[in-house]
This record gives sequence, structure tokens and C-alpha cells, in this order.
Amino acid sequence: MKMKRILGAAVVAALMVPSFSAPVYTPQAGKESDDFPGVEKALQRNVVMLTMGHPYDLDPQTASYTSEAQLLSGLYEGLFSYNPVSLEPQNALCSSYKISRNKKRWTFTIIDGAKFSSGEKINAATFRESWLNLLSNPRAPYASMLDCIEGARNYRMGTGKRDEVGITARDERTLVVHLEEPAEHLPKILCHHAFSAVSKKKNSYSGAFALSSYENGRLELVKNKNYRDSASILIPGITIIQSDDLDENAYLYNTGKVDWIPEGNVNAAKIINRNSIKVAAEFGTYYIFFKLNGKKWNTKEVREAMLEAIPYDKLRDGITVPATTLVYPLSGYPEVAGFDDYDSDDAVMMMGKAREKAGLTAKEKITVKFGITDSEFMKNFAQILQKAWQPLGVELVSEIKGSEAYNSEIPSWDADLFAYSWIGDFADPLAFLELFRSDSSLNVAKYDNVEFDSLLHQASVAGDSTDHYKLLSQAETLLLDDCVVIPVYHPVSLHIIDTDIIGGWQSNAMDLHPFKYFYIKRKEQTLPNLVLAPDGDGGRELLTGN
Repeated sequence: MKMKRILGAAVVAALMVPSFSAPVYTPQAGKESDDFPGVEKALQRNVVMLTMGHPYDLDPQTASYTSEAQLLSGLYEGLFSYNPVSLEPQNALCSSYKISRNKKRWTFTIIDGAKFSSGEKINAATFRESWLNLLSNPRAPYASMLDCIEGARNYRMGTGKRDEVGITARDERTLVVHLEEPAEHLPKILCHHAFSAVSKKKNSYSGAFALSSYENGRLELVKNKNYRDSASILIPGITIIQSDDLDENAYLYNTGKVDWIPEGNVNAAKIINRNSIKVAAEFGTYYIFFKLNGKKWNTKEVREAMLEAIPYDKLRDGITVPATTLVYPLSGYPEVAGFDDYDSDDAVMMMGKAREKAGLTAKEKITVKFGITDSEFMKNFAQILQKAWQPLGVELVSEIKGSEAYNSEIPSWDADLFAYSWIGDFADPLAFLELFRSDSSLNVAKYDNVEFDSLLHQASVAGDSTDHYKLLSQAETLLLDDCVVIPVYHPVSLHIIDTDIIGGWQSNAMDLHPFKYFYIKRKEQTLPNLVLAPDGDGGRELLTGN
């Protein structure tokens, strides 16, 4: 889920400038910053980040917005972390691991001497307790991602016991995890902040930074001196300020008061240094979905008629990267037939048959409540759907709630239709399809299809990526055939950052930029300041300045 501003096609086209990022700097453990070639210790200072105004959920087990993921990736760390370029998992608090012959027992070795910012030890028991607490937390949206562990699902659902979960701290440094079935993607999942080492103490952090203050919309992060690799953290901290004044934000950046503006939170047309504008597609999808709440009209056949009536060209008008399917296309993932074509006459005929099957009369009005935020963007969607569905005898009624409460309200909200902007939490189609597994903690749509669940299970235990992708594409096809999801677009990220000054920042598909790689560079002037001036003899001479 993501809070972000929507970029229309015209806006993005106007901003498309060459975007170059410096190679990610990955300092070696144990060295002082003076030893890093090209990095000047005297230049290092806080990186100042400007974000949209909203309250942060700083609990890694309940936070769900990517703006929070960006912050939490600096405050917390788990067994693995994302490579900032490829997004492949790399060892973090895990020094090594091994997998049993049957691939159902994973043994992780925790790095020696790991500590929280408070000085408290991080050991195997820390992870066991952190994960068990996650499973027992009804507000933890990602808890079901651990259902591959023996007993985890039953404990999460309240039908099993804590000591029956297959997570064991064999000794201080050895964590043993027993799986229900093989799960090759486990390290990818464990990169997510929800599975970090979490202390029982308040204000105690396992990541490269610690939060020193959070007041009046301003957050100060300082280097965690107890971090496992603190010598490689080159900047003293991160300052995060919040503002929704897009023109003022551009001014703050242009005058050097801010280093980085993510989330498109700026009037980019007023940015002077055009090379600072970074535009990239994201591994995500914005979609509208039905909540399967058992209402008489909410059947596959009725939904199918409604989707046949949607003018997808109008729904996606002005969108930079239109989406016809749920899963963002990945290399090697089979093509899935999506929603693009529509026919209003066919829709009326289909609705007639659907009503008969659902026990609805031809004149019986179907009222569909659309839960939206108070934004012109979502109101426009509502108007398009309302007009498309009127000939079907469907009345669309919008119910508005504030954007800050929108996602958290959906599970208990008595509406039929909602919208999500979902960014994949790891580079696999399962990151999207898990949202619709029947007993997933992320399944707010209440989708329940035994065949779909079976395909996800088969994909999780598949022996190679080809079979894994093939099974997941079959699951996605089944989901789309059930007409629960209306794909709209794939998000585009817009960042304002000068990578000639801020080192360690890279574009990637998940739009996640770990703070621990950041450092300040000396910006070299690529062209001399050349001035032609009178030479005193009636001619002109070339002056060079700095």
C-alpha cells in the first residue's frame, strides 16, 4: 500500500529527462570513513528528506505504507535486507544459513555481538519472540506471510499454541525454522521490515539509525552506534520534514535546504536542476476491487457484467503506465489476459442473465457503495463507473473517508468497492497474489477460492522459477476470471534528488532506498565558469572562475 501523488501522462512526459544515478557505494565493514576512496569525512552531514504530511506508524509489525517502509528500513533490520539495486536478499543480522535436504528446515546463524541501539543483545531468541508476537498481533497485515512455517497459521488464527510454532532458538546464535513445505522465496519475504528484530524496550532499534525525536511533523534519526556495521554508516543522521506545499517544496530544494523529495511531493516544473528529477516505473499496481461481503447481488456473474460495461480507455485516460492485469509484468512471467475491451450492449445482456441466476428481478435496483477518499482522482473513477453501470440497473453511491484512515478502515467498512495502490514487498508475483489467499491477513477483499489457494501452494513448493511463475500466472488468471479486481495503472515514482551530491541512492522497482548507503559527495563542476571580458585593447579575453 502506498501514499503517493498521481502523475498524469502529460506531467511525466514533460519531466522525462535523462536520469543517471551513481553506483551504489557499499563500504567494507570495519573501516573508518576516511578509508573510503572518494568520500570526505568533513563533508558528511544529515541528509534532509521532505515528505508528505501524515502521521507515521513506527511499529514495523503494523506499518503498511511504503513511506513508512522507507523510514523503517533505516530503523529496523532482520535476517536479510534488500540489495538496493537488484532487490535480491542479502545477509543482514544473519551471518549464514543452511537448508536441509528436504528443504523444510532452515538453520540461521545470527551474527556475533549484535545489539539494539539500547545495548540489548540481539540473538536467536529475539527473532523467535519477534515473529511470534507478529503472529499474535491482529493488526499485523503481513503476519500470514509466515504461514509457510509449521504451526504459524494455526497460532495466527487462534487455533494453535505459541509453543507449537516451528521456530526454535537452539542457542544464542542459532535459529531453527521448520516449514510446512519447501519455500525457496523465504529470504525474499524476510527482507521486509515486518520480520525485523524488535526489542521489548521502547525506542530501541536494530537498524543503522535510531529515532531521536518526532515532533511537529519533524523526525530526527541519528546513527545507531551499536549497529552491527556502524563503521560503514557515513552520515550522522537523517532529518525528515513534512510539507504539502508543492511550490514551497520546490523552493526548499532549489535553495539547498532539502536534499531529497520523494513521492512526487513537489511542483517538479519549478525544479531548476532538471537532472535531479528521477522518474521510474514501480513494481506495483493501482486497482479497484470488490469486497465479497455475501450480498445477494455480489456474484461472479453480476460482477462480470459490470466489468464488461467499464470503458477502460476512459478509466485509464492520462495514466502513464496503464494496467490490464494485477501483477506487474516480470521477466519470465507468462502473459496473462487482462481487462481492456468492453461492450455496453453485451454488458446489458449479461446482466439480465446474471440477475436471473442471482434471483434478482429485472427492475430490482442494485446499490453498490464505493468507498473513496476525498480526492478528485477517486471521484473521477466513481463518476466513470456510475455512468457505465446505470444502464445495468446499478446505482453507484460514493462514501468518503479521509486518506489517513482509508486503508485501515477497509476491513470493517460496510462498502462494496474499494481501491488500493499496492507495491510488491518482494520481487515475485506472490507479493500481489498473497492479497487474495483465503486465510491471508492481507485479504481484505474476503476472496475465497480453493483452486486459487491450491495454485499458490503449488507455486510455493515448485522446484524451479519456470514452474513457479507458470502456476502463479494460472492463479492470477483465475482471480481475474472471478471479476474481483479492476486493474487501473502501474504507479510511477517521482523523486527529486541530486545524485552528484547524495551518494548511495538508486532507483529500483520497489522504490525503496536504504538510508544506510547514503553519503555526501563533493560535487565537481563539470564545466568551467567561462566569461568573455574586455582585454583593454579593444578586444575580449577569456576569464575562468570557480
